[in-house]
Amino acid sequence: MTAADAIACLGALAQPTRLAIYRRLVEFAPDGLTPGELAADLDLAAPTLSFHLKELFHAGLVADTREGRRIRYRAEIGTMNALLGYLTDHCCRGLGRLVDRGACAAECAPAARPTSSTRKKDSR
Repeated sequence: MTAADAIACLGALAQPTRLAIYRRLVEFAPDGLTPGELAADLDLAAPTLSFHLKELFHAGLVADTREGRRIRYRAEIGTMNALLGYLTDHCCRGLGRLVDRGACAAECAPAARPTSSTRKKDSR
C-alpha cells in the first residue's frame, strides 16, 4: 500500500456514515449485503447510500458483485489489513530495535479495550 492509498482509505472512513457502512459490511463478511439491506439497517435514503458506497468503492474498501438484477457489496478485508500493515509497518524501529513483525506485534499488543459500559464508569 502506498501513502496515497492509505490517505484515500483513511479519508473515506473519516465520515460517520461511511464508517457505519463499512463496519456493517464487516459484520456480514464475507457475504456482504445488498443496498436495500444496508439502507434498511442504517436508515439511509438510497441516493445517500449510493454516494457513500461509491466513495468507499473508489478507496478500495468495498467491492460489488452483480447477482442477476441485484448488487451485493462486500467489505474488502484485504485492503483494511493492508492499511493496518502500512500504519504499523515501522513499529518499534524508532527505539533502535530491529525486530521482526511477529516479535514487535506481541510486544506492542494493545491492552484489552474497555467496553462502553466501562468507559462510562471511568468518566464519572
